[in-house]
Amino acid sequence: MNLAPRLLYRTGLIAAFAVVVLAFGCKHPPKALPPQPPAPAPAAARPTVTLQASPTSINKGDSSTLSWNSTDATELTIEPEVGAVTAQGSSKVSPSESSTYKITASGPGGSASATATVTVNAPPPPRPPAQPSLDELFLKEVRDAYFDYDKADLRPDARAALSKTADFLKNYPQLRVTIEGHCDERGSTEYNLGLGDRRATAVKQFIVSLGVSADRLSTVSFGK
Repeated sequence: MNLAPRLLYRTGLIAAFAVVVLAFGCKHPPKALPPQPPAPAPAAARPTVTLQASPTSINKGDSSTLSWNSTDATELTIEPEVGAVTAQGSSKVSPSESSTYKITASGPGGSASATATVTVNAPPPPRPPAQPSLDELFLKEVRDAYFDYDKADLRPDARAALSKTADFLKNYPQLRVTIEGHCDERGSTEYNLGLGDRRATAVKQFIVSLGVSADRLSTVSFGK
């Protein structure tokens, strides 16, 4: 029985196995991975802000209420007039003229702003003064004419007064007037009635001479 080939085969297996073991035994161990960097911090949120005015239109001297609300803000300011404010709230304003208010909200994430306008209405024009009545004008513009004792001649002061009366009557052509002649208590009734009539007639004639139609004027004498 020939044992040599078998021995050689086994010897070859052992040698091959040894080579394989040797090859595995010489491999370097794997390197450790470096640690992962920490995840970045989330970005700060951008602020938001709103601003409203109620009412949006006022009369001068009245007030409007500003209301606001914000998120992610650490500092808020309203201009003009109001200044620094909290994250949410309200404030009354009384602008003397139409104004636009601006709120600015600032925080780590940046800034934001909003506006609201309050319109101030112009005051209405003052009412014109009430026009005097025709009776009031008559009492103001028409003057009495005075005579010397026992006379029916027009004095200078009487002419000046009657000239204003004539101007008034020409401005109001719809008016018709009665001229009254008066006297003092001296003299008889008949005499005074005659004197009063002469005085009233003298006044009428003077006013007519200034351009007032005679048919608008009548006369009456009351004597004393």
